[in-house]
Amino acid sequence: MASPDELERRHTLATATARYDELRMQDALAAMAADDETPPLTREESLELLALSEVVIRKAGYGRQPMIRSARAAGASWTQIGAALGSSKQAAWEGHNRWIEEQARQHDDTGYQGLGPAEVDTARGLAGRRPD
Repeated sequence: MASPDELERRHTLATATARYDELRMQDALAAMAADDETPPLTREESLELLALSEVVIRKAGYGRQPMIRSARAAGASWTQIGAALGSSKQAAWEGHNRWIEEQARQHDDTGYQGLGPAEVDTARGLAGRRPD
């Protein structure tokens, strides 16, 4: 069985989603079939489907914070960003600021990953103060 980490290295978001959709469709068709011509997923396929769901969640999440930064740079308010995320403006701002702090920590720990000090300052400036 491939772990989400292994699958994440092998797939892009598009290929992970395509394989996930393929397995989900096979599973759905097997559940609706009244015959033996449409077999259910094997244990390995079921586990792959589960691992792929984690890969899709991870890969989709990676792009979220840069998209928030783009929206802020384009003039979007935290109210608008929160609505686009299905959350409150405060939750959107707090999540983004946690991401900025994590990026700063990664850079401090590794010296190259994450956002460097100037990039962190820019990100914090773009994020602005906590909305009321």
